[in-house]
Amino acid sequence: MAGTKSLGELGLTAQGGREARITGLSVDSRQVKEGHLFAALPGSRMHGAEFIQYALRMGAGAILTDREGVEIARAELNASDAALIVTEDPRQTLAYTAALWFERQPETVVAVTGTSGKTSVATFTRQIWQALGRVSANLGTMGVMGDFTAPLAHTTPEPITLHRVLREMADAGVTHAAMEASSHGLDQGRLDGVRLDAAAFTNFSQDHLDYHANFDDYFAAKAGLFARVLPEEGTAVINIDDARGREMLEIARHRGQRLLTIGRNPVADLCITSQRFDATGQDLRFTFDGKPHLVRLALIGGFQAENVLAAAGLVMAAGEEPEAVFGTLPGLVTVRGRMELAAKRDNGATVFVDYSHKPGALASALQSLRPHVMGRIVVVFGAGGDRDRLKRPLMGEAAAAFADVVIVTDDNPRTEDPAAIRAEVMAGCPEATEIGDRAEAILRGVDALQPGDALLIAGKGHETGQIVGTDVYPFDDAEQASVAVAALEGRI
Repeated sequence: MAGTKSLGELGLTAQGGREARITGLSVDSRQVKEGHLFAALPGSRMHGAEFIQYALRMGAGAILTDREGVEIARAELNASDAALIVTEDPRQTLAYTAALWFERQPETVVAVTGTSGKTSVATFTRQIWQALGRVSANLGTMGVMGDFTAPLAHTTPEPITLHRVLREMADAGVTHAAMEASSHGLDQGRLDGVRLDAAAFTNFSQDHLDYHANFDDYFAAKAGLFARVLPEEGTAVINIDDARGREMLEIARHRGQRLLTIGRNPVADLCITSQRFDATGQDLRFTFDGKPHLVRLALIGGFQAENVLAAAGLVMAAGEEPEAVFGTLPGLVTVRGRMELAAKRDNGATVFVDYSHKPGALASALQSLRPHVMGRIVVVFGAGGDRDRLKRPLMGEAAAAFADVVIVTDDNPRTEDPAAIRAEVMAGCPEATEIGDRAEAILRGVDALQPGDALLIAGKGHETGQIVGTDVYPFDDAEQASVAVAALEGRI
């Protein structure tokens, strides 16, 4: 990466043909340095153009914005000699600019989208590559993990952060990367400029309707991965068991992308033919090119088979031999907070922690846990504040339908009234027990476990904090489960 780049080298043209030597990129006016390109982007609460005056005071050499941004900051821009770039979609422009600024990415990059399973698929993809000797990492909800690690504030970071991290990964020798593609990230063009070899679609159910106008808008955002980001020569790995998966398949087919399908449908390229479950995992039988394969997976939950085959499909689409890929599958380990075995009682009852915080994901988690459990399923869960309210009673309905004992508690209430959130969840499961304190709810759930039972603590997964108001208090579901078991068994 050069110390400075011209606008032309970044694919930009300023009004009036003005030129500038760019020394860096910023979306936060407080981080602007002399010669930076400041991207003044439209936002949900205010337009970034409101901060152009501050960016100019910090020495910004160029401003990237849209026509609305120009109108908002006209006085500052008229009084400045900074280069001005105006585009219809400044977010997408910034993404491509960031790719050109940071220049390097890992040689092989794949992405996965869908309502649930993104973290598991990306992590399994990285694990398969590592087993095959590739220097690899995955990035998303849990940060960057693998042969390179780094924290991330968002599942799909804004373009400057994303492309800087990809550059750092490449510089560190990472050759293979798997990334999660969130609907927010796709809608805001954050992935544009990432050079993808393949992309996967897992499933589609209700989520993020606090951001997206409706289901179709939400689906269209995810479809952008195949309709816009994945190049025509890329490979689309699609779960065709999902009803919207068939729509995604047609979008990829229309683009001329190579197709690799997964699912239980007999026409799927990677076809699940049977599963056998026990307390520690499952045996998976599937076919590829008409040939049957049988592998042992140390993973809880039938849905994990779809996640594993999606990951296998991505790795194969990126150039690895199928037989070599299939040989790595028994070594896959569960992702932290995704159907993670957190504790076990002396009577044999088990406690699992899962990130499922959407109606479809919670239903799937409970249904998938059932074949592994001889006794009852107890579930402890809540719903997050300042998020889609429509899903709260639906989560209650899912819990009531697929668990035997239901305890409703607080998740991350954020700035909402926790009792009001619980009431909306309880509307879907009126027979449930309500315990606001999450630690007490987990203790009560563990205490209810009889031999052969299992407890699912849902909603927060890998998270190590609980957000109350604007404060974050230390809280780890898996740790709390272990403490509860130890206390009840007299170990502490």
